[in-house]
Amino acid sequence: MADRVTVIGWDGSPLTAAARSALGAATLVAGAGHHLALPEVPPGAERIRLGSVALAARRIAAHRGTAVVLAEGDPGFFGVVRTLRAPEFGLEVEVVPAVSSVAAAFARAGMPWDDAQVVVAHRRTLRRAVNVCRAHTKVAVLTSPGAGPAELGLLLEGVHRTFVICEELGTDREQVSVVTSDKAADHTWRDPNVVIVIGGPARGGPAPEDGWIAGRDPGTGPRGWTQPADAYVGDLGEGETDMLRAAQLARLGPRTGDLVWDIGCGAGAFATEAARAGAAVLAVDRDLGACARTDAAARRFGVQMQIVHGTAPHVLEDLPEPDVVRVGGGGAAVVSAVADRRPRRIVAHAATRDEAELLGRDLTEHGYEVECALLQSVGLDTRTWTETERSVAFLLSGVLPDRSP
Repeated sequence: MADRVTVIGWDGSPLTAAARSALGAATLVAGAGHHLALPEVPPGAERIRLGSVALAARRIAAHRGTAVVLAEGDPGFFGVVRTLRAPEFGLEVEVVPAVSSVAAAFARAGMPWDDAQVVVAHRRTLRRAVNVCRAHTKVAVLTSPGAGPAELGLLLEGVHRTFVICEELGTDREQVSVVTSDKAADHTWRDPNVVIVIGGPARGGPAPEDGWIAGRDPGTGPRGWTQPADAYVGDLGEGETDMLRAAQLARLGPRTGDLVWDIGCGAGAFATEAARAGAAVLAVDRDLGACARTDAAARRFGVQMQIVHGTAPHVLEDLPEPDVVRVGGGGAAVVSAVADRRPRRIVAHAATRDEAELLGRDLTEHGYEVECALLQSVGLDTRTWTETERSVAFLLSGVLPDRSP
């Protein structure tokens, strides 16, 4: 096992005295090509071109001597430190930090970043990273080959964003470019790069000087998963009652990184509340008035969503893949078309038992595990304790058993 492992962050600045001392004593140095070319790397040290950090960690663990790993930016922020400290390698790690590439990117852009979301995009997480960009007004994306600015722009089709693309930060080839998301695919971008994705309506909340938590402030907006009917413009339909919406949200569990479809969005109540949970939302309705009401609700609550005017199921064909779906209208044909897209969870409602059975059978035939509950809510005037309104609906939920919830 290596006698000592020092991880040195590199941001293009001259190495500190501690970093030069550790590097000068190294018998093994791991890093990218431009790291290994630094003049401070001892000529007699074994050199490892850093690709797979896990493979490098195994070689370091088998090395007898002093090892140094050179890494971009702050190696403890989405960096190599997590892998090197994994129990299976048994390495004791010391860290000499540097400015993270995210901090450097925002500095180059002249923007604060305590209110930004930070995500890592590679081939496995690209879609979820894009969903965060859909849902939030300021996101920093740490990219990778095959999951860079061009791919982000292509997957954000229909959602206007501005990209600040910072290439090869800290090197003499550093370049900062500002393009709209629809133009990002027209260029070839150099790795490594960080993309700052900004745009969409501003979210309400405390003034910057009152901020207390990095990223999205969870305390923004009124409390409660669901809001009363008078919080929205126009009459809510039978599928938008407070209690039914709360049950639908509980079944779907929308969260950051998800894309939610709300088909038959009505007044926008469910779509808005799913967006408040941090998910990206695509709201669909055939009625232009419903689309306008949904847009108004989103603006009132300071959330972002994409609104699509069209009739399901045909309009669904070109939409990006959903994680969870609420079917607010359209019946069995829409439920069947949604199930063909294989989202993790689907909720729908029915006014009668026969309709509920029809929807439930369709979901079962598509391989979903189905639950159905009869929900009844009664509103009371607490001054006289008399009934003011009554709502009855069958709530159906389908879960794919072969995927994580």
